Parts: sequence; C-alpha cells; structure tokens
Amino acid sequence: MKVGAVVITMGNRPEELRALLDSVARQDGDPVEVVVVGNGSPVPDVPEGVRTVELPENLGIPGGRNVGIEAFGPGGRDVDILLFLDDDGLLARTDTAELCRRAFTEDPELGIISFRIADPDTGVTQRRHVPRLRASDPMRSSRVTTFLGGANAVRTRVFADVGGLPDEFFYAHEETDLAWRALDAGWMIDYRSDMVLHHPTTAPSRHAVYHRMVARNRVWLARRNLPLALVPVYLGVWMLLTLLRRPSLPALKAWFGGFREGWTSPCGPRRPMKWRTVWRLTRLGRPPVI
Repeated sequence: MKVGAVVITMGNRPEELRALLDSVARQDGDPVEVVVVGNGSPVPDVPEGVRTVELPENLGIPGGRNVGIEAFGPGGRDVDILLFLDDDGLLARTDTAELCRRAFTEDPELGIISFRIADPDTGVTQRRHVPRLRASDPMRSSRVTTFLGGANAVRTRVFADVGGLPDEFFYAHEETDLAWRALDAGWMIDYRSDMVLHHPTTAPSRHAVYHRMVARNRVWLARRNLPLALVPVYLGVWMLLTLLRRPSLPALKAWFGGFREGWTSPCGPRRPMKWRTVWRLTRLGRPPVI
C-alpha cells in the first residue's frame, strides 16, 4: 500500500518541522511521499523531494489538511494511506508506516488509525490524548469512536466515501465530525499504542480561540451529524461538563459566546447518522451523548 503524509505549518517551527520530516524519511519500507502545506505562511526549507504548497491565507487546521489531501489527487486517491502529523511532532519508531500498511491490509473495515502521543522527555501520554472514555491505560489499543488530528493515518477510500474534513470548523472537533461520518459509512477506527508520535506536552487552551471554537464547533457537530432527538441531550451533557470544570469567567464568557454562535451561524450540510450508528458508537463505549 502506498503511503503519503500531510503536514501543515505556520512556518514558525522550522527545526521541529525538519526533525519530523527526517523521522518520516527514516520509515522502513517504500518511501513515504510528503506534502507540507504553509497555512498562510511560507514553508521553511525542507529536504529535497518534499513537496510544498503555500496558501495565501490561514484556512485553519481542517482547511489546510484538505489542501494537503488534494495534493495527492482528488480525495488523495494517488495513495492508499495518508498520515496526518503535527509539525512539532516526531515519529518515535521507524516501523510506523509499515505497521499502518499491515493494519489496513489485514482489516478491510479499518478506515482510520489514531496514534499514541507521548511526551519525548517523560514518555507520558496525556489522558486527553487517548480517544475513549476509559483512558486510564494509554498502552491498551482498542476500537474507538474518534481520533487525534495531528497523529493519525486514514485510508484514502474514506475520503472518497464521506468527503474530507469540515473546512468551516477551522479548529476543534473536525476529527470527530469525520470520524462520525466514517463510522456511519461502515468504517472502523482503531487507537494503536504501538504507533507513537513524540510531541511536547501542551494545553489546548494555549490557543486564544480555544473556548469559543470548542463550544461553537460542538454545536455544529451535533447539528450536522446527530438525530434530532439526541442534539439537546448531547449539548446539555457538554454544557454541564463545562460548568463542572469551573473555567474562569473570561473562558466561560467565550464558551457561551461560541455556543450561541453555533446556533446562529451556518454549520454546513446536515447528514444525521443512522440509529444503527448510534448503537455502534454505544457498543464501542462512547454513545453520542458525551
């Protein structure tokens, strides 16, 4: 199976980007073809053979990754698998691409693989980086219902079936939107602890738009994908969880502003999942109400 990789960058981490690209070049088996997308910025110097695309404006994470997908032909069809990697990450092992090839070959229902993210200094995997409710053991691989945006592999037939990432999301929850559509189309998602991306430990709230985008996109996610009966349940649960976490007053104001925006702004096409997909998500341990 032919493997490609998409990396988006703001051009502000040239040393980390170079280290990541070197780790991709060291992968066992056939070479991985790489496209680096400058998301509203020039692309720093990259090794020979790495293709680049420079966008005149920042399209956000999903928009930038969609451009990278299309660089491999419509829907990425020139390759069988696409890796999506954060520009400040690093593939910890040289067999990750081969493990992906093997996993997708052996399991024809497998559409997406979520890698394990580990801090390069401590080896710790943050709980939020394990894409399931029972996240206490990051070394346990399992079927899951979503995946990590900057450390994953996608079979490109998934894009042919359900389309790409939602451009309008810009940042936050775009992976879950794609995951739900893929599951609704019959694909499965695996979390694999043996496929590791080293990434410094960070807090998502470092982004100024975090609280607003998380709330707005949570509403969009529900409006786009859930049966009508589940929309208020899902959003009510997340509102309660947000309040229980006791955010600061400015963060809470930003969150409620985003929540309001999610109801008053266009969210893209609505394609509610089938009820059998709701049951599949439930059996996998994460019903679409949390």
